[in-house]
Amino acid sequence: MVKPYQDMDLVTFQQHFATEDSCRERLFKLRWPEGFRCPRCGGDRAYLLEKRMLYQCTTCKFQTSLTAGTVMHKTRTPLVKWLWAIYLVSTDKRGLSALALSRKVGIGIKCAWMMLHKIRKAMSARDSEYQLAGLIQVDDAFFNGGIGKGGDKRGRGTNKPTVLVMVSGKETTMGFAKMKMIDSVDGENIKSVLAEHVDSHQTIRSDGFPAYNIVTEINHIHDKQIIYPKNEPPRYDLLKWINIIVSNAKAFILGTYHGVKAKHLQRYLDEYCYRFNRRFWPGQAFDRLLLACSRSKTVTYAELRA
Repeated sequence: MVKPYQDMDLVTFQQHFATEDSCRERLFKLRWPEGFRCPRCGGDRAYLLEKRMLYQCTTCKFQTSLTAGTVMHKTRTPLVKWLWAIYLVSTDKRGLSALALSRKVGIGIKCAWMMLHKIRKAMSARDSEYQLAGLIQVDDAFFNGGIGKGGDKRGRGTNKPTVLVMVSGKETTMGFAKMKMIDSVDGENIKSVLAEHVDSHQTIRSDGFPAYNIVTEINHIHDKQIIYPKNEPPRYDLLKWINIIVSNAKAFILGTYHGVKAKHLQRYLDEYCYRFNRRFWPGQAFDRLLLACSRSKTVTYAELRA
């Protein structure tokens, strides 16, 4: 079985993935670590139709491509350029714009824009497999992003996109983060997001906003903190992880992408969280993201433009 994650620096990457064949070999091992498996019948034998680059199952005759069922599904872009894009995205902690990717890899800007959104889809799918656990700080934040009308109001009276921010960890260290857009800061939205992204029976720390009282209805311990006590200085330290995550996420979006449209904001939040959650394994960034891309379904241009 292929080793799931390998450390990969630039020189090693260039040596291993200089040709289309070497890229196909690595992708094959990630998709079928124990050998070919037919997606229709589960058969373990196939032969390659070289002119069409399709694998045909010897049992049921079903034909499948190496990229079918991945973010590269039906791609016309060479795998060498795909793997270069994945490497560049995974190793640049500031993120990569479509213009920068198009220049570095030698593809059109529309193609680069699509590739980046497909990669973000893989990031989102990978993180959706895990739930937060432990002491979890939860709060709502409001993102303007720089594109669209955010208005001048601040806090919970604004019409900017609303995001529920969740960060797990211990009292002194941050663990993992998730950020999900919600329609409004109310009990039902909070309940729905926590049920999906937080493991059962955890400790949820929030501010004194009444909507967060609902966490006890889904079997969590509610560590309710008053951030703005009367006649006392604000206690920002009680939700310091949230403040750090939100500040860095806004800097990430504005600094690299110069703002994003509200309908795409969730994908950029997913990208930020994916990077943050893997900050302890920088050498494995490429292999982890390539594995995620090999196991995630794609997103179409029509879906992105809808």
